[in-house]
Amino acid sequence: MTNPNKFSAFLLSCFLASSFITTPVAAKVSPEEAAKLDGQLTPTGGMRAGNIEGTIPAWSGGITEPPKEYKKGGNYIDPFAADSIMFSITPDNFNTVKDKLTTGHQALFKAYPSYKMHIYPTHRSASYSKEVYQALKKNALEAELLPRSAGVKNGKLTSPFPIANSAEEMLWNHTLRYRGKRFTVRVANAAVTDGGNYNPVIFDRSFFVIYAQPELDSRRLENKFFFLKFVTVAPPKQAGNISLLHESIDQVASPRKAWQYFAGQRRLRRSPNLSYDSYITESDSLRTVDQFDMFNGAPDQYDWEIIGKKELYVPYNAYKLNDSALTVDDIIRPKHTNQEHARYELHRVWVVEGKLRVGISHIYGKRVIYLDEDSWQALVTEEYDKEGKLWRVQEGHAMNYYDQPLVTTAIENTYDLQSGRYFIDGLDNEYGPFSFDADLDAREFSTSSVRREAKR
Repeated sequence: MTNPNKFSAFLLSCFLASSFITTPVAAKVSPEEAAKLDGQLTPTGGMRAGNIEGTIPAWSGGITEPPKEYKKGGNYIDPFAADSIMFSITPDNFNTVKDKLTTGHQALFKAYPSYKMHIYPTHRSASYSKEVYQALKKNALEAELLPRSAGVKNGKLTSPFPIANSAEEMLWNHTLRYRGKRFTVRVANAAVTDGGNYNPVIFDRSFFVIYAQPELDSRRLENKFFFLKFVTVAPPKQAGNISLLHESIDQVASPRKAWQYFAGQRRLRRSPNLSYDSYITESDSLRTVDQFDMFNGAPDQYDWEIIGKKELYVPYNAYKLNDSALTVDDIIRPKHTNQEHARYELHRVWVVEGKLRVGISHIYGKRVIYLDEDSWQALVTEEYDKEGKLWRVQEGHAMNYYDQPLVTTAIENTYDLQSGRYFIDGLDNEYGPFSFDADLDAREFSTSSVRREAKR
C-alpha cells in the first residue's frame, strides 16, 4: 500500500516544480558590470587583453573590412593566406603539447596515425556590426534565463548573456548568437565509411532567423527562433524531398515543430521525433539532431557546470578549408578530413560540461563543449556514452564571414571513435557561398507554402 505521507510529499513536489517552471530566473547584470563590455571585455564578453606569453594577441576589433580583392557574393578570400605554419602536431608529438589540446583531439591522435593539426599564428578575427554590439549591451541588462534553462526572455538579435554567469547561459549564447537575418546556401554533407567511401547529399538550405529581426510582428511570431527549410537536390532518388523546421526559443513550453515531404509519397507529414538524440537521416546514425550546429536546442536534459576557461588549439579562420577552388573529393579522406586544408590556432575557450540528469533518456551520458570567448561559437564538442567512454568528437571549423560580419562554421565534422567513421556537413565549396541577402519572407516557411513548392 502506498504511504499517504510520501504520496502527499510527491504531489507537493510536483506542484512546486510546476510553479517554478512559470517563474523566470533573473540573469541580468548591473550597469557597472555591463560597462566592462566597453573596456576590460570585448562586446561579446571575451577578455580584451592578450595572454602573458603574447601567443594570444589582444582583441582590436577583429576583421573590420573585407580584403580588397574580395567581391561580394564571391569566394571568401583568406585574409591570413600569407601566414606560415608555426609547427604541426602529430600522433608522435602530441603529448608534448597535450595541455593545449582538448580531450577529443588527444583521442583523435591516439585513434588515427594520419591525423595532424597545423598550428598557425593566432588572429582574433571575430567581429560584428554596431547593431549587434548595441544589442549585446542591451541583452546584458535585460535578458533572463528561464527555469530549467528551457529558454531565454528579453533577449534580441544575438547572444543574450555576454557576461555569462552559468554554463546554461553560455550555451544559450552559442545557440542564439548572431548568424544573419535570412540566408540561403547550397551545401553537401556525407557519411564517410572507415575506408573513405561516401555518397554526398546536396541540399538547398534556407534560414529565416526571427530572433535576429525584432522588428517583425512579435505577437504572431512569439517564441519563434528561426524557420529552416532543406530541399534535397541530389542524389536523384532523394531529389525533391523537403524538410521544414520551426524552432522555438522556449522549447519546453513550445517544442520545435518539423515536417517532411517525401517526393515519392507526395505528402507533407509531421515529424514527431526531431529533437535531442534522434538521428539526422542522412548522417547514417553518426550525428544526432542536437549536434547540428555543434549543439542546439534546450540544454534541459543535462546538469551543466563551467569547467573553466582554457588556452587551447582549436579550429579557427577556416578560409583555406572553405576555398571554392577545393572539391568535396579534395577534403574527404578515410578516417578524417584532409588536414592539409585545416587551420588551428591558440585561443581562449570556455569549457562547459553536462551530465545527463537522473531519469532522462539520451544516448550521451556526458557532453563537453568548448566555446570561443570572442564569438560564443562552439568549436569542439565531446560526447560520451553511458559508461563514460568518449564516443564522438566534433570539430566546428569557424571563420568570420566578413562581408556581414559574423562568425559561424564553414564545415562541421563528427568523428565516431567506435566505428572509425565520420560525418561532414556544410561543404559549400563547389556550390557557392552563403547568400546573406536572400529575398525570403516568413510566409515561405509555412506548411501550405511548402506544399505548393513541392507541386512545382
